[in-house]
Amino acid sequence: MLFPLFVLIGFGALVLFSAAAGSWEPYASSHVIRFGVFLAMAFVLSRFSRELAMFFAFPIYIVVLLMLVAVEAIGFVGGGSQRWLDLGFMQLQPSELMKPAVVLMLARFYATLPIGMIPTWRALIPAGALIMTPVALVLLQPDLGTSLAIVFGGAMVMFAAGLPMRWFLGAAVAAAVLAPLAFFFGLQPYQQQRVFTFLDPESDPLGDGYHITQSKIAIGSGGFSGKGFNAGSQSHLHYLPEPHTDFIFATMAEEWGFVGGLVVIGAFAMIFRWGLSVARASSDRFAKLVALGMTATIFFYVAINLMMVMGLAPVVGIPLPFMSHGGSSMLTNMICIGSLMMVHRWNRKAPRTGLLR
Repeated sequence: MLFPLFVLIGFGALVLFSAAAGSWEPYASSHVIRFGVFLAMAFVLSRFSRELAMFFAFPIYIVVLLMLVAVEAIGFVGGGSQRWLDLGFMQLQPSELMKPAVVLMLARFYATLPIGMIPTWRALIPAGALIMTPVALVLLQPDLGTSLAIVFGGAMVMFAAGLPMRWFLGAAVAAAVLAPLAFFFGLQPYQQQRVFTFLDPESDPLGDGYHITQSKIAIGSGGFSGKGFNAGSQSHLHYLPEPHTDFIFATMAEEWGFVGGLVVIGAFAMIFRWGLSVARASSDRFAKLVALGMTATIFFYVAINLMMVMGLAPVVGIPLPFMSHGGSSMLTNMICIGSLMMVHRWNRKAPRTGLLR
């Protein structure tokens, strides 16, 4: 697992170096330093025992939930949204931490629920409340992309726990029926415009469709092997918005081309394959749900970001894991990696007495 992870981090540092016009500051150096700190955190997390992980699941969920409430009261406003807490040394986005927190909490809930109750409403209503409470707080920020990520991770845990398929089909039908109402009455005007822009970005290429249009130009101009390292005109001439965060894949594709895209997607595929193998190797229900939920959380980041920069999904503020510049997203994804390392360690070693194995 560490090999594709190091490939993504190193490749991301090169792209961030180029995005800063050939300078390690301010993106690439902090990117590498954060990874080193969070990798050490992931190794510490991997030493936790099953009992300790289950014990901390509920307190972690409550603390992050209180942080979401604090965002509404004293949160830092940036880009028109109130999503961050100013900690002095960094701007922390608690909604990012809620993604793994929900997975851990739901895994604990279903691990302690008698197997006979899985097909009943007792397995659905409490889990739904655990998901929708933070989602409601995140929607107030407003942050639709992160809300969907929390729902996706929670839904994957519920699916893996064995809830009846008819419930998921019913939810899909209900979502399809309510989607028009949610679109016109639940979304902010700028969020509605993002959907219209996604459907027809060429209608306003210099306005609302600018992000998608420039991203497609950057990716397409890279061709097979790219324009060359530190030679991307779209990012260097500031045509491409957010070249170091949300649209870093477009920055990479312009300079490294189709070959670079295959390297990035291949590295992510190796991480997903490893995460799923960890889940399959787990005989314990809690471990299996944690591994699958953490893998699904990283997958959502990657899938939505890549679809967004290619014009296959509306523009949302979801960075590309391990490559985009950003502390909160790096922290969240390294928590997921550390959790997978933790479960992998449980699978390899027999249980022993004590909090650590």
